[in-house]
Amino acid sequence: MKRASVPDVTSTELWVVETAIKERWGAGVVEVQVADSDIRLEPTDREMTSCPTLYWTDDTAHFVIFKVGDGLYRSQFFYSKREQYGTGRREYDDLAECVSLLLKMEADHRSTRPADN
Repeated sequence: MKRASVPDVTSTELWVVETAIKERWGAGVVEVQVADSDIRLEPTDREMTSCPTLYWTDDTAHFVIFKVGDGLYRSQFFYSKREQYGTGRREYDDLAECVSLLLKMEADHRSTRPADN
């Protein structure tokens, strides 16, 4: 595993995500956890890079935002190992846009997802 020069999540970044989540689910319903994830920054990378990660879940979906550089983010949501989705955009330089699009894409997907999944 490569040592990343990715800075830690700041209190402002955490606030941005928590604020977007409160708008969707209400205060105190969903808790954001700060973790580290080992990911490939480039598809051709042989080694993984440790990146700060914001993670939360509701009753159905799991959400992650990876901080992959100073002011750079990637995101995805998933229901299981077989059901993993992105937003269609590889990277964001605006965290508010990243989290709001992630939440919108998951809400749209959830509305069309079969109830038995």
